[in-house]
Amino acid sequence: MNWHDIPSLLALRAFEAAARHGSFSAAARDLNVTHAAIGQHVRALEDHFGLPLMQRDGRGMAVTPDGRRLADTLGEAFGLIASAATDLLDQTKTRAIRVSVTPSFAANWLMPRIGGFWDAHPDIEVELIPSMQLIDLRRDNIDVAIRYGDGNWPGVHSSPLMPAGHTAVAAPSYLKGGKTDCLADLKGSRWLLDGNRSEEKLWVAQNGVDLDRENVTYFATGQLSREAALAGLGVTIIPAPVAAGHISSGALVKLCEEHDSAVAYHLLTRPEVVSQPRDIFVKWLKSQTS
Repeated sequence: MNWHDIPSLLALRAFEAAARHGSFSAAARDLNVTHAAIGQHVRALEDHFGLPLMQRDGRGMAVTPDGRRLADTLGEAFGLIASAATDLLDQTKTRAIRVSVTPSFAANWLMPRIGGFWDAHPDIEVELIPSMQLIDLRRDNIDVAIRYGDGNWPGVHSSPLMPAGHTAVAAPSYLKGGKTDCLADLKGSRWLLDGNRSEEKLWVAQNGVDLDRENVTYFATGQLSREAALAGLGVTIIPAPVAAGHISSGALVKLCEEHDSAVAYHLLTRPEVVSQPRDIFVKWLKSQTS
């Protein structure tokens, strides 16, 4: 297709509306522009083709034979565009909401609550995509992502979901009745840490613990370090919302907790996408943390 031979789509749209209504004024109201703008677009088309397309007929405008052929073709073309756009919008409204979430957050916070959303909104399907990998919302066609960090992710709309200060935990069997008031009390423990996260290591260092002098085992994911702690192998550090369920059940004991952390769980969405089902799901997520 040689786009140099095709005039402005705005001009073609204005002409099609003028031909359909037989009036510049009616076309202007239809497209929410001025009467003068419609006339200017039509004259630009006539200059482009070197042919008259519309001419005055009493108080209205009549379409010339050449103009009628163009108007009919444009009507069909714009109809096809509208149909394709409507089909895609309908598909978006009916397809499942794709939610990217870390496996530990999905298992420990989201899954115990998601049944409430299903009951309240049985017509909205949610597809959970657990992953530790960085994702591109546009490339991967993700509607909502829940991520842990400072909220400074480029190209997306980020809003806080809940605070997530760090919590040091261990199984009751590992503590053997010992008491701790701060991280420094845990010197000499076996540390079970996620090797991919630097925030936990920084928190430990800021509290007087030099991990280079400690017995540390690093794991590929936070879920593995947590499972090792549940098995009584040592002390791990995990976000407070993830730890909460294990602490309340007695499987883990809270040893030390961070307050006023700069990191939190955030909701990430694509600002250019309008989706009512997505917004309903986001509103429900926020209601679960209020």
